Amino acid sequence: MSKEGSAISGQLVCVEAADDDLWQQFDALATRSYGHPIADITHLRPHADLRVATRGGRVIAGGLGLLVPQFFGGRPVPSACLAAGCVAPEERGQHLAADMVTQRLRALQEQGAVISAISTSSNGYARTMGWEAPTHVFAWTIPAEDLKNSFPTGTIEIHHGLTPDAINLQHDLARHWNGPIHRPDWWTSWKQTKTNLTTYRFHPPGQPITGLLSYATNRREQHGMNLTVHDFWAADTNTAEAMLAFLGHHNTRADTIEFRRGALPPQPLLLHNLHRYRAQAQAWHPWMLRILNIPEALRLRGWPPNLDTTLPIEIENEHDNTTQRYLLQITAGTAELTPTHTPTKISLTRRQLAAWYAGSYRTTTTAHLSGIHTDSDETLATLIHTTTNHEPWLPDHF
Repeated sequence: MSKEGSAISGQLVCVEAADDDLWQQFDALATRSYGHPIADITHLRPHADLRVATRGGRVIAGGLGLLVPQFFGGRPVPSACLAAGCVAPEERGQHLAADMVTQRLRALQEQGAVISAISTSSNGYARTMGWEAPTHVFAWTIPAEDLKNSFPTGTIEIHHGLTPDAINLQHDLARHWNGPIHRPDWWTSWKQTKTNLTTYRFHPPGQPITGLLSYATNRREQHGMNLTVHDFWAADTNTAEAMLAFLGHHNTRADTIEFRRGALPPQPLLLHNLHRYRAQAQAWHPWMLRILNIPEALRLRGWPPNLDTTLPIEIENEHDNTTQRYLLQITAGTAELTPTHTPTKISLTRRQLAAWYAGSYRTTTTAHLSGIHTDSDETLATLIHTTTNHEPWLPDHF
């Protein structure tokens, strides 16, 4: 167990990796801080890194960290995914949370993380520490009858249960977006145990699987059930339509079909096909991305194989208001970032860099509105084009 002293809020506390006793203390602290038990603290114990701050042997803050890959440009990039961070209510307001984040990230960086993802309702606070939100996140509620009447089942076959080919399909489809977790072997069993998911597989007759759907249900007080979709992975439009029609045929038990926040990919399938547009979207706090090691994050990311470009860019330094000039070279599906003294035409903050990395900027207009400084729209368009072959989407929760 590693320990180190840290001057937090002007007082010396101990920041350390948790042993059995500290895990139990943190579990109790999280329940008190969040106002309800956090089941993941138990479920993720074999897989998570837990760092806690203690004073006099008492846990006063902490949080989980998962070292898992996220897909960007079709390749998995080692990411520090932070979860269940909390500070004892009596300790809040003294910057303890920010100092703990630094300590939690340091441990995961030492294990190889070059980027970091977080989902928090304190978006402004996360931005001060270098995270940025690449895209909006919505939860959807749609009348089951509308899905039943708007989407054809077609000839797609439906089978119950999770199989290895369904897991492989999810991995393959996740590569086509910027953000999804490259789920390790334990990920599925964690979600199944935690949420009691029901899973179905979809495929054309006699052909490999093309769709994966999982949902959770609970009984309504008077009649029927609530149905919430957690996984919605479709390889093509016909499969996606069949999956929506299948959900619609639950109309005798579920009045509405709910899609958990981020579960539906950002595609206009509902917009283009619902006969009556009574879908309700609820905005949630978005997932946020931070680049921890810029050269390595760019090197490990995937890039279009036919792209051949060299761009001088200027990037804000992490710990002060200065900037560093770099030469970004992308060729044959690889990227290299090297310091340079070449004059630049584009300047990025750390947060703008994260948004660009995730493919958030689709046009020069959106890039300008986000505050990117440039004296050449042509150069800006070239930079944007390097990451727009995949759209940002993170359907995984941690």
